[in-house]
Amino acid sequence: MYRSSTDLGQLGEGGPLYVRLQRLIRAAVNDNRLVIGAALPSERDLSEAYNLSRVTVRRAIDELVDDGFLSRRRGSGTFVSDTAPRTERVEKSFSTLSSFSEDMKARDRIPGSRWLTRGSGFVTPEEALSFGLSPGSPVHRFRRLRLADGAPMAIEISTITGFALPSVEAVGASLYDALSVTRCRPVRALQRLRAETAGEERAKLLEVDAGHAGLLIERRAFLADGRPVELTRSFYRGDAYDMVAELGV
Repeated sequence: MYRSSTDLGQLGEGGPLYVRLQRLIRAAVNDNRLVIGAALPSERDLSEAYNLSRVTVRRAIDELVDDGFLSRRRGSGTFVSDTAPRTERVEKSFSTLSSFSEDMKARDRIPGSRWLTRGSGFVTPEEALSFGLSPGSPVHRFRRLRLADGAPMAIEISTITGFALPSVEAVGASLYDALSVTRCRPVRALQRLRAETAGEERAKLLEVDAGHAGLLIERRAFLADGRPVELTRSFYRGDAYDMVAELGV
């Protein structure tokens, strides 16, 4: 089997072959196995190394070029673009209640989102217990992929009490900005963190291999008067986040 001077690693599982090759190339850049400006192995070499058709390899590379992650130089080959978004590690403080957008801006990263689903409905029995609401109470639900500099960082699933927002359309780039407008931004929260691995769906969204280590954070947030207003479950890429907390005696 072909071995290049830069070992890109093993082709992961889950999803179309061209997407799996894209994940492999992105991961190699994120892990500094392929640095900015480095040449990518040729389409022929990649095809032989991973037992892929040339059509599959070309599609994977074409889309990465279109995204600005790779660039082609006539007569020289394909290279990692100077503007390729890299997933650099982020320190997430457990001592401060902040939004994803605020965390990214504080680190000079550009926050972004891709909506997966959003809609309004009524509380489930579990949500009713967590919120202290009666059955049939309205809630708003949001599910989105969170991005930093265009790179996927986390999958965020939030449930917000109905009184806190006029509609799901009230939320734009930042959920907490929308809650601030209605004066329902939480002021304290209980959070629980545990390690989980990415299943096929999570892995595809986050552009990692299935089984990739991740961090699941569950948040229950409250208003100043003690009413619960937010339930959020976020799955973060394990290679992108460090959780930190200040401790004292």
